[in-house]
Amino acid sequence: MFQYTIVQWMFFFYVYCFLGWCFESVYVSIKSKKLVNRGFMRGPFLPLYGSGALMMYIVSKPFQDNLVLTYIAGVIGATVLEYITGVLMETLFKVRYWDYSSQPFNFQGHICLGSSIAWGFLTILMTHVIHKPIERFVMSLPPQPLKYITAIITLYMVVDFTLSFKAALELRDILVRIEKVREEMVRIQKRLDVIIAFNNEEKEQKRQEREERFGELTAGLEQRFASFRESAQRLAYGEGAREEIAELRAKYNLYMENRNHYRDMLGFYKRDMIRNNPMQSRKFKDALEELKNVMNNKRDSQS
Repeated sequence: MFQYTIVQWMFFFYVYCFLGWCFESVYVSIKSKKLVNRGFMRGPFLPLYGSGALMMYIVSKPFQDNLVLTYIAGVIGATVLEYITGVLMETLFKVRYWDYSSQPFNFQGHICLGSSIAWGFLTILMTHVIHKPIERFVMSLPPQPLKYITAIITLYMVVDFTLSFKAALELRDILVRIEKVREEMVRIQKRLDVIIAFNNEEKEQKRQEREERFGELTAGLEQRFASFRESAQRLAYGEGAREEIAELRAKYNLYMENRNHYRDMLGFYKRDMIRNNPMQSRKFKDALEELKNVMNNKRDSQS
């Protein structure tokens, strides 16, 4: 297992990152009937597949003469890797790049029984079929050219990963900011309901349904401000109520400007991440959904 040099291990990693990207992108492209550049990074590499393949090889190497033990080792090793990676990425970026919540026998949406079963068969396929010709090819390469090729790929991977990592952190910050704006707008909506209901003595205003999505939320706030303007002409609102509503209106306008600014902060890498990955977020679900809608609307207007 340890007959490879560090350069060869790195080259194996890059090969499986590329093969994983090919598999995932082709599968998703066929399924969605459009070209999809799958993965966290912009380039044709999926590090999860590269690390997964090497992990499968390492944990199953002692059992390669026994298919059952090879399968079990692959199931356990790949499932643990997938779970740890999923938890770390969600903790760091506040979104999930894959989600098995809709699959039966899933655990926290990061892993599921079907995926684990597939990892076991993939381990057998990788160790007994795929790796052998790749191993022969890598071992046949002269050491010096292999070092240069590996160094070039490493440099590209580091740059791509750095840009992607930075974009993912920025996307996380955008989601956090949009969610804060939404929470503030909900507070404004609730306060407006109290003021209007108190001054109009209309009890049904207090039970009005709270909209959660941005489109419904902003429409609801605009309706409340319009309702205030109409009723102000026929009802004697106190000076305190008028001043408070004017203050709420100013806050609302400021939050809307901030919200539009955050939506415009989607750069190339961030748009590509959202477009090509089935991102999900429990805490920032509405904010992420809004960004997806913004991208879809821009794409429709350009087509």
